[in-house]
Amino acid sequence: MTNMNDQMMDMMSMTMPGTDMKMMQECMEACSAAEQAAIMCADASSGDNMGRMMSMCMNTADMTNTMMRMMMRPMAHDMTTMMSMLEATMTMCRACAAECMTMADVSDHATMCAQVCTNCADACEALMGSMRTTSSV
Repeated sequence: MTNMNDQMMDMMSMTMPGTDMKMMQECMEACSAAEQAAIMCADASSGDNMGRMMSMCMNTADMTNTMMRMMMRPMAHDMTTMMSMLEATMTMCRACAAECMTMADVSDHATMCAQVCTNCADACEALMGSMRTTSSV
C-alpha cells in the first residue's frame, strides 16, 4: 500500500517533467524537518546572546516552509525560479546551522537544529544537481 506522500508525488510527476520526484519528496521532507527543528530551537533559545540565533532559526523556518509549499505547486513550476529558491533555502539553512553551532555547547536544541538544517541544505543541493542534469538533457 502506498502512502499519501507517494500518491501526491505520482500525481505531480505528470506535470513536472525533468524533475526527480523521489529527490523532490526527500527535499520536501527535509524542509519540513528543518522548519520544525528551527521553530523548536528558536522557542527554546531564551538565554543571553541567543537573539541572533533565534532570528536565524525563525528566518530558516519561514524559508523552508515557503520552499516546501513552492514544491507542492507543480503547475507553477519554473526551473529558474525553483533553482533560485533552492539556492536561497540551502544558503539560509547553512547559515542557520553555522549560527546554531556557536551555541551547541549550551543548547541541545541548537545542536539538533544545526544537524537538521545541514541535512536540508544537502537535500536542496542534491535536488538542484538532479534538476541541472535532467534539464540539460
